Amino acid sequence: MLKLPKRRQKKLRWGAAGCGRFTEQAFLPTMMLFPKAKVMSVYSHDLKRARALADKFGVPNAFDDYDQFLASEIDAVYVGSANSDHYDQVIRAAKAGKHILCDKPVSLTAAEAFEMVRVCEENNVKFFVNYPYRFHPMLQKAKELIQSKNMGQLISVNANFNINLLPGENFRYKSAHGGGALMDIGTHILDTFRYLGGEIVSIEGVMDNVIYQAEVEDYAAGIAKFEKGGYGIFNVSFNAPKAFNRIEIILSRGALSVENLINQKSGSTKLHILFDGETKKVFRKRANKMYRCIRSVNNSVLKNLPAEVPGTEGAINMKLMEIFEQGCMRKKIL
Repeated sequence: MLKLPKRRQKKLRWGAAGCGRFTEQAFLPTMMLFPKAKVMSVYSHDLKRARALADKFGVPNAFDDYDQFLASEIDAVYVGSANSDHYDQVIRAAKAGKHILCDKPVSLTAAEAFEMVRVCEENNVKFFVNYPYRFHPMLQKAKELIQSKNMGQLISVNANFNINLLPGENFRYKSAHGGGALMDIGTHILDTFRYLGGEIVSIEGVMDNVIYQAEVEDYAAGIAKFEKGGYGIFNVSFNAPKAFNRIEIILSRGALSVENLINQKSGSTKLHILFDGETKKVFRKRANKMYRCIRSVNNSVLKNLPAEVPGTEGAINMKLMEIFEQGCMRKKIL
């Protein structure tokens, strides 16, 4: 019997828009691990910077013109530029027929985010948001334990994300560019809350400049109420050089904690399980969450599967942050 050669699966051709630290240290190195994906083009407002990254990672093309970048031989775009550029770059990529993985937060406003979702749907392109924490096996196991109900009803999820970021020219300290601790790292916490506890029906808290005086906050803390019961309690900041940055989950018959996950690039993540009537259990897992995130995106596009973290997730998180900020503004006036 004549054996026909197997049809080779298409390789997804990527372009990277934005040449910041995350693109250089996370996205581009991770892309080199995929045999069925290749970065073909890099874009930056600074052509010298684009060429430097292209040369470093063996990328064939470098552009400082976004339309030329989109017209190059690419199927998908990673949007890792400043927050204020996300809206325009995602809309233009969608209209050019490119699938999109956008860094968080997806935009500056919820209205922009929902329009981005709509335009992507109208142009039949997939729109993903870069929330890699969802892809770590220990967080996925924590969610499984919560949903099983074996440990009882969810009471609270407590999460902290504190880093030290000095004020300066970094766009994360610029209001016009969507800066501030809430927008930059609080979005990860709110997404993790929704991943573990479900939809949020109310949220409130405080925003302040505790250490660094700037046009955006260096600290935010708040409490969210889950639709199905229980609360999420968080604090995020740009002013802490040392912090534990853990997730603690309290249930009516036990507790969980996830450590060495938030703001960690290496080492094993630990899942501690305290179950009523049993001794404490500790599980450890080393996993490249960014690799798993991009793998999910590649599979979704190449196999036409639903997105695990679609653009609507980013839009909902934007809406929650807007509600949070509006509440903080009202309190400040009073």
